[in-house]
Amino acid sequence: MEAPPRAPRQAPPAPAGGFAIRPATAADREALLEQMLGLNRFEHAIAGDRRTELEGARESLGAVLARAAETGGHVLVAEAAGTAAIIAHMVLCFERHPPFVAERDHGLVADLFVREPWRGQGIGRALLAEAERLTRARGLGRLLIGLVAGNHGAEATYRRAGFVPYSHTMIRRLG
Repeated sequence: MEAPPRAPRQAPPAPAGGFAIRPATAADREALLEQMLGLNRFEHAIAGDRRTELEGARESLGAVLARAAETGGHVLVAEAAGTAAIIAHMVLCFERHPPFVAERDHGLVADLFVREPWRGQGIGRALLAEAERLTRARGLGRLLIGLVAGNHGAEATYRRAGFVPYSHTMIRRLG
């Protein structure tokens, strides 16, 4: 089987023709690294604590891919229609809450990032719908997603997709 063409370093303008979602392959690693770098930089602008250099993105990607593999999860990408340009990605893991939670097993969207020109076109919602389908297919009744406080666009998207607040993590900087 022939390997798919590599994604270009600079994504082309948003096409009118839409997008396609598919499982990520080993050939997508470089494009996923660029996605992770974009996610880290986007969240850094909000939280101020993300690693924004390439090595930070490489370590972040390695960690989330390992988590997906360890939990039997999925790594999905969205491609611009008619191209090999990866414009979004999502990592779905299957996790387990501690014993004090009654319904312990659940799906967790560990990463979701859509590149700027394609935001607002339904790609994030389509990836969330696929996460829900895959979670239901495992017989699970709960899907969780986290976000950085202040990421209002993501929060609005998640609420429109039916997510509601579940827990809050707070931070106090010491020093």
